[in-house]
Amino acid sequence: MRIMELLTDDPRPPGDVVGSPGTGLSRAARLRVLFAAALGPLVTGYAAVATVLALVTLTAERTAFSATGVLLAAGPGWLAALQVRVGLGGHPLGVLPLLPTLGAFALAARTASGAVQRLGCRSFREALPVLVAVAGAHAVFGLVVALAAQGSAVTANPPAAFAVPGLLAAVASFAGITWSCGLPDVVAERLDPLAVRGLRAGALGLAVLLACGAAVFTVATAVSWATVSDIYEPAFGTSFGLFVLSVLYLPNAVTAALSFVTGPGFSIGSLNVGMFGYRGAAVPGVPVLGGLPDHHAAWWPALLVLPTAAGVLVGWSLRKADADPAQRIRAVAVAGAVVALGCVVLGTLSGGRLGDGPFDPVSVPVGVASVVAFCWIVIPGSFTAFFAGEHEPPAPPPEALEDNQAFEDAEDVDADEAAEAVEELEASEEDEEAEVTEEETDEDAEFEAEADAELGLEEPAEDAPAVDEAVTGGTETCGDVEPDEADR
Repeated sequence: MRIMELLTDDPRPPGDVVGSPGTGLSRAARLRVLFAAALGPLVTGYAAVATVLALVTLTAERTAFSATGVLLAAGPGWLAALQVRVGLGGHPLGVLPLLPTLGAFALAARTASGAVQRLGCRSFREALPVLVAVAGAHAVFGLVVALAAQGSAVTANPPAAFAVPGLLAAVASFAGITWSCGLPDVVAERLDPLAVRGLRAGALGLAVLLACGAAVFTVATAVSWATVSDIYEPAFGTSFGLFVLSVLYLPNAVTAALSFVTGPGFSIGSLNVGMFGYRGAAVPGVPVLGGLPDHHAAWWPALLVLPTAAGVLVGWSLRKADADPAQRIRAVAVAGAVVALGCVVLGTLSGGRLGDGPFDPVSVPVGVASVVAFCWIVIPGSFTAFFAGEHEPPAPPPEALEDNQAFEDAEDVDADEAAEAVEELEASEEDEEAEVTEEETDEDAEFEAEADAELGLEEPAEDAPAVDEAVTGGTETCGDVEPDEADR
């Protein structure tokens, strides 16, 4: 009861708004939120696994129900739900159901997002304690369960039980925190908007491929329903257990169908089912595998239109990503990389060891499947994005136009200033030339005066009229002078 109070009680003071900038929580209240975020997914996940085991045990025939046994078995079952390989009587079990894993991932992400909102975190740095609390709790709980299961019929490797749940919870918490607070500033500042468009288109392409795989799996199961119905036994308990097992492994089957639709196929022991090849063998008697074919069909390659349509859809979604066709193709390449990475993750989690018998191992060719999926997205997607989008050179953005206008205004201002500077320079040169001319004129006058003084040609000022008279009116005087004397 105390745990449920911690999980449900609201530590905020009355009147506070969730996630509001003014929310102020005490240290004790923050610790309560972190404690609830750490224990919430563990309690809920463990309870869900125990409930499923209890239902299967109660409905199974010739089985004695034991609450203690169910609670003890729920620990290794929780590890298996988080993709920790377990051992059953010394035999490895690595083909683990993906549906509980997706549920645990969604639960951890939702818990982290809710804790971030209750704490009022507005940045990833502020929400980092939530991630540490959720991931650390999963890692420690997985280690405790693995250590407690040592010596029992179901065992797990302690280092793997510590690392795998912690890593899964960390990724889920990161997704939840990102949903509430956005990407960290360091990542957001470095992301190219075109790359973001490519990431979204890649998520769309992966979802479409999974839908194609699900459609093929559904049709194959419906066509082979007579075989599927024969697998169920008349007893309700056994049939219910097989039904639950099939539901838990549905995402694994859809991933195998996706690999088949794209071409590489999958294998279960000696059975190998591919688009262009088939090798038959015995398969486990579970309803989820009732739709497996008995032989190769010539029309299977026609299913390749499905991944082609997925690539076309990705290219169509990116036709307006950029006016430059080369940039659109780059976005398609990013989308193809996202799809390839998704195929690697899903293919790795869907396969694994299945005991030591004839059905071991169950595998999807991850390397080939990822490369083929990348090609199915990039090749038709690039053609679609190239021909369906614009081909004219992009117009400059308004910021560039404003920069150009400012540059032109700056050029005009510089030209006016330069013209004024030239005029001032010419005026100063003319003033200097006038000053130099006046100085030279004064110097020439002084030089002539000095020269006349040295030659004795300079006469007093009062004799000036006599000189004028000799020049202007003294004709007779000049006339009495002899030519030779005049020349002298």
